[in-house]
Amino acid sequence: MRALAELTEREVLALAIANEEEDSRIYASFSETCRAEYPASARIFDEMAEEERGHRSSLFNLYRERFGEQLPPIRREDVRGFPKRRNLWWEKDVPAEKLRAEAALMEQAAANFYDSAATQVLDTRVRELFLHLADVERGHERKAEDLVGEHLTDNAKGVEAAANHRRFVLTYVQPGLAGLIDGSVSTLAPLFAAAFATKNNFETFLIGFAASVGAGISMGITEAMSDDGKISGRGSPWIRGSVCGLMTTVGGLGHTLPFLIPNSWPNAFWLATSIAAIIVAVELVAIAWVRTKYMETPFMRSIIQVVVGGALVLAVGILIGSS
Repeated sequence: MRALAELTEREVLALAIANEEEDSRIYASFSETCRAEYPASARIFDEMAEEERGHRSSLFNLYRERFGEQLPPIRREDVRGFPKRRNLWWEKDVPAEKLRAEAALMEQAAANFYDSAATQVLDTRVRELFLHLADVERGHERKAEDLVGEHLTDNAKGVEAAANHRRFVLTYVQPGLAGLIDGSVSTLAPLFAAAFATKNNFETFLIGFAASVGAGISMGITEAMSDDGKISGRGSPWIRGSVCGLMTTVGGLGHTLPFLIPNSWPNAFWLATSIAAIIVAVELVAIAWVRTKYMETPFMRSIIQVVVGGALVLAVGILIGSS
């Protein structure tokens, strides 16, 4: 690898041409990523890609006048210290705001790098070329800002905000809610069955802990394997599975932890059971609140549904444990 300051004028121009071409493909990929849910941002990236292609053409005309048709195959990877591009174009379901921020960073990083390189070379023509390229990159950034102002109207922002909300709900809230419901409700039966069967806090805690962790692993794997997100658009299966598994475990551990109260305490069993019951009530209210806030389910209807379901599971556990 060579330092940018060591390149000849011919090599600098060839590198700039290659960068413009690569960036145009990156912006085209960003546009493709955005097109379905963020049409306004897709139009921004379409025009940015066209802008890059235009600058590539201008630079190549300059190169052709000075050095002919043959371009040396130099790339940014061949130049030491040249800012690399992150591979966001490989990622799916990236919010448009993140892609726009990445585009701004790309242009700013390139401009700063050309400015820095201009101070390190002795050849006057190469220095002037570096400064020209820095101005070109800043022009890209200003153009991008103009395009955002032109295309990202209040209506377009509302559309993108709704798409971001939907993505957040599908990727994080829905899997987390499913996990919290499963962890809070399904572990009630084995936990309270063990509690009333053994009247031993620590043994009950071990059973509840095993049920919570086991349910978390099971729910996480189920969520991740049931939908890869490509058709449904629900986001990364690894993220959804992790969120679902974690919330399942948290939901189960909430009413399991009170059974860490030592058996030697007075009325230890009833104290732990009472605290666990209070925590269960808090969990069920929290579930109802999340459903109301993100799923637009009326709060009272959600409370009734969740409480009835939780009460049935709790009753089953107590009856089996007491038999």
